[in-house]
Amino acid sequence: MYLRTILMVFILGALALFTVANWHAFTRPTTLSLIVANVEAPLGLVLLGVVLLLTALFLIYVLYLQSSVLFETRRHARELHAQRELAEHAEISRIHELRSFLETQLQTLGKQTEISRSELTARLDRLETDLRQSIEQCQNALAAALAEIDDHLGHGRAPSESRKLA
Repeated sequence: MYLRTILMVFILGALALFTVANWHAFTRPTTLSLIVANVEAPLGLVLLGVVLLLTALFLIYVLYLQSSVLFETRRHARELHAQRELAEHAEISRIHELRSFLETQLQTLGKQTEISRSELTARLDRLETDLRQSIEQCQNALAAALAEIDDHLGHGRAPSESRKLA
Protein backbone atom coordinates (compact mmCIF):
# COMPACT_ATOMS: atom_id res chain seq x y z
CA MET A 1 0.00 0.00 0.00
CA TYR A 2 2.94 2.32 0.63
CA LEU A 3 3.96 2.14 -3.05
CA ARG A 4 0.44 3.01 -4.22
CA THR A 5 0.33 6.02 -1.92
CA ILE A 6 3.64 7.30 -3.26
CA LEU A 7 2.42 6.76 -6.83
CA MET A 8 -0.84 8.66 -6.18
CA VAL A 9 1.02 11.57 -4.55
CA PHE A 10 3.43 11.67 -7.49
CA ILE A 11 0.58 11.74 -10.04
CA LEU A 12 -1.28 14.49 -8.14
CA GLY A 13 1.96 16.50 -7.87
CA ALA A 14 2.57 16.15 -11.62
CA LEU A 15 -1.02 17.28 -12.30
CA ALA A 16 -0.55 20.31 -10.03
CA LEU A 17 2.74 21.18 -11.75
CA PHE A 18 1.07 20.84 -15.18
CA THR A 19 -1.78 23.08 -14.03
CA VAL A 20 0.58 25.79 -12.75
CA ALA A 21 2.67 25.67 -15.93
CA ASN A 22 -0.42 26.02 -18.18
CA TRP A 23 -2.59 28.23 -15.99
CA HIS A 24 -3.18 30.75 -18.79
CA ALA A 25 -4.52 28.00 -21.09
CA PHE A 26 -6.65 26.58 -18.28
CA THR A 27 -8.36 29.90 -17.64
CA ARG A 28 -9.04 30.81 -21.31
CA PRO A 29 -12.84 30.89 -21.87
CA THR A 30 -14.28 28.46 -24.39
CA THR A 31 -17.79 27.66 -25.57
CA LEU A 32 -18.91 24.42 -23.93
CA SER A 33 -21.95 22.43 -25.04
CA LEU A 34 -24.09 20.91 -22.31
CA ILE A 35 -26.33 19.22 -24.93
CA VAL A 36 -29.28 21.39 -23.86
CA ALA A 37 -27.44 24.69 -23.80
CA ASN A 38 -24.12 26.31 -24.62
CA VAL A 39 -22.03 27.87 -21.86
CA GLU A 40 -18.98 30.12 -22.04
CA ALA A 41 -16.46 28.80 -19.42
CA PRO A 42 -12.77 27.88 -19.15
CA LEU A 43 -12.47 24.20 -20.19
CA GLY A 44 -9.24 23.62 -18.22
CA LEU A 45 -10.78 24.78 -14.94
CA VAL A 46 -13.88 22.63 -15.52
CA LEU A 47 -11.75 19.53 -16.16
CA LEU A 48 -9.51 20.39 -13.21
CA GLY A 49 -12.60 20.68 -11.00
CA VAL A 50 -13.85 17.29 -12.23
CA VAL A 51 -10.44 15.72 -11.47
CA LEU A 52 -10.43 17.27 -7.99
CA LEU A 53 -14.00 16.08 -7.37
CA LEU A 54 -13.12 12.53 -8.47
CA THR A 55 -9.99 12.62 -6.31
CA ALA A 56 -12.04 13.73 -3.30
CA LEU A 57 -14.59 10.97 -3.95
CA PHE A 58 -11.86 8.34 -4.19
CA LEU A 59 -10.25 9.62 -0.98
CA ILE A 60 -13.61 9.40 0.79
CA TYR A 61 -14.05 5.87 -0.59
CA VAL A 62 -10.56 4.86 0.59
CA LEU A 63 -11.22 6.30 4.06
CA TYR A 64 -14.52 4.43 4.18
CA LEU A 65 -12.79 1.16 3.21
CA GLN A 66 -10.02 1.64 5.74
CA SER A 67 -12.44 2.48 8.53
CA SER A 68 -14.63 -0.53 7.69
CA VAL A 69 -11.54 -2.75 7.66
CA LEU A 70 -10.47 -1.25 10.98
CA PHE A 71 -13.89 -1.89 12.53
CA GLU A 72 -13.93 -5.41 11.12
CA THR A 73 -10.45 -6.02 12.52
CA ARG A 74 -11.53 -4.81 15.94
CA ARG A 75 -14.62 -7.03 15.80
CA HIS A 76 -12.49 -10.03 14.84
CA ALA A 77 -10.02 -9.19 17.62
CA ARG A 78 -12.87 -9.11 20.16
CA GLU A 79 -14.23 -12.41 18.86
CA LEU A 80 -10.75 -13.91 18.94
CA HIS A 81 -10.26 -12.70 22.50
CA ALA A 82 -13.62 -14.18 23.51
CA GLN A 83 -12.77 -17.49 21.82
CA ARG A 84 -9.35 -17.51 23.49
CA GLU A 85 -10.93 -16.95 26.90
CA LEU A 86 -13.48 -19.67 26.17
CA ALA A 87 -10.69 -22.05 25.17
CA GLU A 88 -8.73 -21.19 28.32
CA HIS A 89 -11.80 -21.83 30.48
CA ALA A 90 -12.38 -25.14 28.70
CA GLU A 91 -8.75 -26.10 29.19
CA ILE A 92 -8.90 -25.20 32.89
CA SER A 93 -12.11 -27.21 33.18
CA ARG A 94 -10.49 -30.21 31.50
CA ILE A 95 -7.49 -29.91 33.82
CA HIS A 96 -9.78 -29.88 36.87
CA GLU A 97 -11.70 -32.87 35.52
CA LEU A 98 -8.45 -34.72 34.90
CA ARG A 99 -7.20 -33.86 38.37
CA SER A 100 -10.41 -35.09 40.02
CA PHE A 101 -10.35 -38.25 37.87
CA LEU A 102 -6.73 -38.93 38.84
CA GLU A 103 -7.52 -38.32 42.51
CA THR A 104 -10.43 -40.78 42.44
CA GLN A 105 -8.28 -43.32 40.60
CA LEU A 106 -5.49 -42.88 43.14
CA GLN A 107 -7.96 -43.27 46.00
CA THR A 108 -9.37 -46.43 44.40
CA LEU A 109 -5.87 -47.76 43.85
CA GLY A 110 -4.98 -46.94 47.46
CA LYS A 111 -8.05 -48.81 48.71
CA GLN A 112 -7.25 -51.79 46.51
CA THR A 113 -3.66 -51.75 47.73
CA GLU A 114 -4.83 -51.62 51.34
CA ILE A 115 -7.25 -54.51 50.75
CA SER A 116 -4.51 -56.54 49.05
CA ARG A 117 -2.11 -55.74 51.88
CA SER A 118 -4.60 -56.81 54.54
CA GLU A 119 -5.41 -60.03 52.61
CA LEU A 120 -1.70 -60.75 52.21
CA THR A 121 -1.08 -60.07 55.90
CA ALA A 122 -3.95 -62.38 56.88
CA ARG A 123 -2.66 -65.11 54.57
CA LEU A 124 0.88 -64.72 55.92
CA ASP A 125 -0.52 -64.97 59.46
CA ARG A 126 -2.39 -68.18 58.54
CA LEU A 127 0.71 -69.61 56.88
CA GLU A 128 2.81 -68.68 59.90
CA THR A 129 0.29 -70.35 62.21
CA ASP A 130 0.20 -73.45 60.00
CA LEU A 131 4.01 -73.50 59.84
CA ARG A 132 4.25 -73.20 63.62
CA GLN A 133 1.78 -76.05 64.02
CA SER A 134 3.70 -78.18 61.53
CA ILE A 135 6.98 -77.40 63.27
CA GLU A 136 5.40 -78.17 66.65
CA GLN A 137 4.01 -81.46 65.34
CA CYS A 138 7.39 -82.34 63.83
CA GLN A 139 9.05 -81.32 67.09
CA ASN A 140 6.63 -83.45 69.10
CA ALA A 141 7.09 -86.39 66.74
CA LEU A 142 10.87 -85.99 66.91
CA ALA A 143 10.76 -85.69 70.70
CA ALA A 144 8.60 -88.83 70.88
CA ALA A 145 10.96 -90.70 68.57
CA LEU A 146 13.98 -89.55 70.59
CA ALA A 147 12.26 -90.51 73.83
CA GLU A 148 11.50 -93.93 72.43
CA ILE A 149 15.10 -94.32 71.30
CA ASP A 150 16.25 -93.14 74.71
CA ASP A 151 13.94 -95.64 76.41
CA HIS A 152 15.23 -98.44 74.29
CA LEU A 153 18.81 -97.46 74.82
CA GLY A 154 18.28 -97.11 78.53
CA HIS A 155 16.82 -100.62 78.86
CA GLY A 156 19.30 -102.13 76.49
CA ARG A 157 16.95 -103.11 73.81
CA ALA A 158 16.86 -102.00 70.25
CA PRO A 159 13.84 -100.19 68.98
CA SER A 160 13.07 -102.95 66.53
CA GLU A 161 12.92 -105.54 69.33
CA SER A 162 10.47 -103.54 71.32
CA ARG A 163 8.17 -103.43 68.43
CA LYS A 164 8.30 -107.15 68.04
CA LEU A 165 7.42 -107.58 71.69
CA ALA A 166 4.56 -105.28 71.55
